Amino acid sequence: MSGPPPREVEIVHAGTDGAAPDDVVARLLQSSAPELLHLPRRVVAEGWDNVLVRLGSTLLMRLPRRAQAAELTRHEQLWLPVLAPPLPVAVPVPVHAGRPVADYPWPWSIIRWREGVVASQRPRQLATSWAADLAATFVVLHQPAPPEAPHNPFRAVPLAPRDEVIRERLALGRERGLDLAAAVRAWERGIAAPVWAEPPVWVHGDPHPGNLLVRPGTPGRPDTLDALLDWGDLSAGDPACDLAAAWLVFDRAGRRVFRDTYDFGTRRRAPDPGRWDRAAAWAVSMASSVVVGAPDDVANRPWADAALAELAERDD
Repeated sequence: MSGPPPREVEIVHAGTDGAAPDDVVARLLQSSAPELLHLPRRVVAEGWDNVLVRLGSTLLMRLPRRAQAAELTRHEQLWLPVLAPPLPVAVPVPVHAGRPVADYPWPWSIIRWREGVVASQRPRQLATSWAADLAATFVVLHQPAPPEAPHNPFRAVPLAPRDEVIRERLALGRERGLDLAAAVRAWERGIAAPVWAEPPVWVHGDPHPGNLLVRPGTPGRPDTLDALLDWGDLSAGDPACDLAAAWLVFDRAGRRVFRDTYDFGTRRRAPDPGRWDRAAAWAVSMASSVVVGAPDDVANRPWADAALAELAERDD
């Protein structure tokens, strides 16, 4: 795979001005939210799982573009209203859960539009100013999950069953000339680390900088963290999966703040001596999935390359 997986259903075609000739979108609104049909619509992004259509000035439609993403949308609709209230940053809680129509078979959501810039579009060194806020968010989120919580077979699971596939991916990358020696070492340390031995906790599952909305600072005022986006990989399991953000998002200075804040916030919980080795291994898994598995993904390749470079400088 050299980029995002192909769409499994046609939704919209963005014109050169971003406007959407969108018969499907119009039918979805007519079926589920006809009071919003008059609002102007514009495609603003298309990722691996969703097409995003801005709806007027205050709303955003999230439309799954493949069947796997549709199931993730159901998870968001069910659980985000439960998880969001105590979190110290904003979460895209659906304000409307849409129904399928004849030529679009999946659930979809409308969320509130938030102004800002994703962290992947800001210099990495500026993230230190909000590293403690992201760590505090994960401290609050990482609470025991109920038995009916979703299970994601690719995130927050034990590392050992994923050993073969990750080693094969890293070997493929090295065959292509990529310097992945540090990634291999980090993966091996994670595999050897003590496992998560406590009950599964809630995990966001995809803590890369493209899923972090930032309000850019002004001269003399730093960037601030506004929202934690895209909860499609929401799961119950090992919190180290989210702590991969230490390398996916931050440089050395930010990583120190992030780690210290999280360790302090969880100091009264059960000891977890393998936490940061497993977190680094999860960073290897996520970054290599882009660098090796989707090397032409222009939206995600920069942060993935940067994360692998941070792992190469690991000094703990």
